[in-house]
Amino acid sequence: MDQETLLTIQGYAKFFLIFVVFVVFYSYAFSIYRRDKKGERNFEKYSDLVHDDSIESSPLEKREEEKENKEENK
Repeated sequence: MDQETLLTIQGYAKFFLIFVVFVVFYSYAFSIYRRDKKGERNFEKYSDLVHDDSIESSPLEKREEEKENKEENK
């Protein structure tokens, strides 16, 4: 292959790689937006965690589901 063909292939590969990263990022951002609007998860609490990360702070979510699963397995 000559250099011009290699540069063309490299250009197409770079375009498709950037396009895939773009699609993955925006689908992740859309899923976060959708979960926030449905009320499944409040991401504002997680952003507040940056400012309040002391050992005395209360947990953000309760883990009652894990306790129920352990009781069912016994």
